[in-house]
Amino acid sequence: MTSTIDGSKQATLDQLTAEHRRLDEQLRMLERRRALTPAEQLEISRLKKQKLLTKDRITRLRDAA
Repeated sequence: MTSTIDGSKQATLDQLTAEHRRLDEQLRMLERRRALTPAEQLEISRLKKQKLLTKDRITRLRDAA
């Protein structure tokens, strides 16, 4: 049973890590632009918040050993 829990935990960590990378790439693409529309500035703010929440979830899951 423990290996299933560990496997499930690892799968969740892998998903969260992939999500964090995806958010980071989206942020980098937007931040490369010289000028941003208000909607793009809002999107950057939203992506940063989501990235931070994802990082917090990764940390909590890793610490819950």
